[in-house]
Amino acid sequence: MTLASSERAAISDELERVGPDRPTLCEGWTTRHLLAHLLVRERQPWAAPGIVVPALAPLTERAMHGYDTTPWAEMVGQLRAGAPVWSPYRIGKLDEVANGVEFFVHHEDIRRGEPGWEPRAADPTRDARLWAAVTRMGRALYRRTPTGIVLRRPSGEQHVVKTGSGLVTIVGEPGELVLHAFGRDAVRVELEGDTADVESVAAVQRGV
Repeated sequence: MTLASSERAAISDELERVGPDRPTLCEGWTTRHLLAHLLVRERQPWAAPGIVVPALAPLTERAMHGYDTTPWAEMVGQLRAGAPVWSPYRIGKLDEVANGVEFFVHHEDIRRGEPGWEPRAADPTRDARLWAAVTRMGRALYRRTPTGIVLRRPSGEQHVVKTGSGLVTIVGEPGELVLHAFGRDAVRVELEGDTADVESVAAVQRGV
C-alpha cells in the first residue's frame, strides 16, 4: 500500500467520523470546505488551478461551493473511491507523488483542528515515506527562509535542505517535519540555532 492509498483511507475514515462541521487548521475552513477542496482538485482539474494561482481562485471557490448541498456521506464516498478514470490522479505514480503528502497534511489538519490532539503513533513505513518526501521537497518549501536549514530526526538522521547565512536545525519526527515545512503551527518540532535565525525561520514559515 502506498502513502497515498493509506492516507486516502485514513482521512476518509476521519472525515466520516467527525462530520462536515469540524474546524481544521486551514483558517476559515471546516471539514466540508477541506473535503470540497480535495474533491475539486481530483475530480475537476479544470477548476483546480486557483488553488495555486490567486487570480484564478474564484474559479476554484465556485467549484467548491458546488458541494455545499451534497450529502456528506456521498462526498466522503467519492474521496474514498479515488480519482475517476479520466482524472490524471488515476495514474498510480502521479497519485503517490501528488496525493501522498497532500492527504497526510490535510488528515492532520483535521486531527489537530481542535485542542487536545496528539501525534499519531509511529509507523516505520509511513515515516520513511514522509522523510523521503520532506527531504525531497524541503528546498522548495523552505526557499524563503534567510538561513541554512537542516532537518533532523530524533534518531540522528539528518538532511541539509539549504545553505545560507546562519543555520537552523529543525528536529522532529518525519510527519512533524512535513507539517512544519507546510507552515503548520500545531506541530512538535524543536528549532535549534541562533535566536534571531530561529525567529526568522518561524516568521517565514507562518506565511507558507
